[in-house]
Amino acid sequence: MIETGRKEVVIKDILALILAGGKGERLHPLTLFRAKPAVPFGGKYRIIDFTLSNCINSHIRKIAVLTQYKSLSLNKHLAYAWEHLLSPELDEFILSIPPQQRIKKSWYEGTADAVYQNIYTIEKEAPLYLLILSGDHIYKMDYSEMFYYHLEKGAIGTIAAVEFDVESASAFGVIEVDEEFRIVGFEEKPKNPKTIPGNPKQSLVSMGVYLFKTEDIVKELKTDAMSESAHDFGKNIIPGMMKTGRLFAYNFKDENKKAAKYWRDIGTIDAYWEANMDLVSVDPEFNLYDKDWHLRTKEGQFPPVKFVFAQEYKGGRLGIALDSIVCDGCIISGGRVQNSVLSHNVRINSYVDVRESILLENVEIGRHCKIKKAIIDKDVNVPPRTVIGYNKKKDKERFYVSPGGILVIPKGFEFE
Repeated sequence: MIETGRKEVVIKDILALILAGGKGERLHPLTLFRAKPAVPFGGKYRIIDFTLSNCINSHIRKIAVLTQYKSLSLNKHLAYAWEHLLSPELDEFILSIPPQQRIKKSWYEGTADAVYQNIYTIEKEAPLYLLILSGDHIYKMDYSEMFYYHLEKGAIGTIAAVEFDVESASAFGVIEVDEEFRIVGFEEKPKNPKTIPGNPKQSLVSMGVYLFKTEDIVKELKTDAMSESAHDFGKNIIPGMMKTGRLFAYNFKDENKKAAKYWRDIGTIDAYWEANMDLVSVDPEFNLYDKDWHLRTKEGQFPPVKFVFAQEYKGGRLGIALDSIVCDGCIISGGRVQNSVLSHNVRINSYVDVRESILLENVEIGRHCKIKKAIIDKDVNVPPRTVIGYNKKKDKERFYVSPGGILVIPKGFEFE
């Protein structure tokens, strides 16, 4: 653990910038009406809640969220759930910052450009260090540990990385390091990922978590802005800074278990569904119930969960949920829910069978419905006797079905 006195340095000297402006096209149709960081996850949370909780739990109190596409629901969530937590009188804040066209007359053109276009905000705040984060990943991380690693290495920049099997690493940005974890190479989605020295079965995957001394990264961003590039950290900034020999990787690892810690980029429907299904397993990899690492979100005023009808031996009218997450406001009225995640105010009516599914807020499932491996977005009323997830050919005629066979019904969809 980091001593309290040392953490005070983090509070005063780090500004966290959360990149939350991506379109999230691979997560359609969940991102048709909202930004990817605003997509619900785990029943009661939004994806961005995990990055914000990491900041608060790491004692980082200056946070700017860089928004762009379809940011209304994200901005409302930040206003209702987060902005009141910090004290402006103590120079603490969580700000939502859209593209302001102070420097360019355009939207953000890449991750590096998003930070570059906010140089005015950075220079006005004048932090010694910039912590640049993605707002669309699921993990728990104490950023202060990475901060002190950065200081000990005398690094110009530090990138958080997590170990993946070589076979899986090709879907991500892969970092090549030497024996001292100095970064000597970086490739986006390589066919043959480089491995960790002394560990030929594992590769280091970038987590999209960057720490820089402010004056160093601002200089790099200004140089990049004047060049013909993609203005992206992975493609342009990292390769440029590697030449200094002072760019390091921080291995996000559980030293007690000697294994990689949990980190997920839920950028596709299949990855999103799998991460939610992990939460309802008997021993999930990601623990929502960790009392030492509070996960915060908006707490709405909902009535308690209610389960009604116990007529198991009188026609099978039984209100029950097994191996599932069920949030406040839900009513399980004579139906069965299994291996599923139910957000607030979901109603399951009699003789319903829901399995391996994610039902978002205000969904109602009519009597005698059968639903399997589906994601049903907010405010959908499924008519009685509807069957979903049992006939892929018919499902594809009406809905999006992912490569992994997960059916998605978009927000507010109305059945004929």
